[in-house]
Amino acid sequence: MTKLVNIGFGNVVSSDKVLSVVNPDASPIKRLIAHAKEQERIIDATQGRKTKSVIFTSEHILILSALQTETITKRFNQNLWTEEREEHDEQ
Repeated sequence: MTKLVNIGFGNVVSSDKVLSVVNPDASPIKRLIAHAKEQERIIDATQGRKTKSVIFTSEHILILSALQTETITKRFNQNLWTEEREEHDEQ
């Protein structure tokens, strides 16, 4: 079942589509962001704030978020824990 994860300011992403969540400070990531902007493969969910994490999706789309990488990772892990708990309760 697809779970939606809040990535800040009411924006959500499907947990099934996410490949990774990375810090945007490294030069290679900055180049990937610039390249994705040129190809119009970027979604800016920062609401005008500083980009603190970049989410890579299986659809080759990059999503920019103003939340810390650790915060988003915790939210994904929380959803996984909840999903596992629900499966356990059904048995």
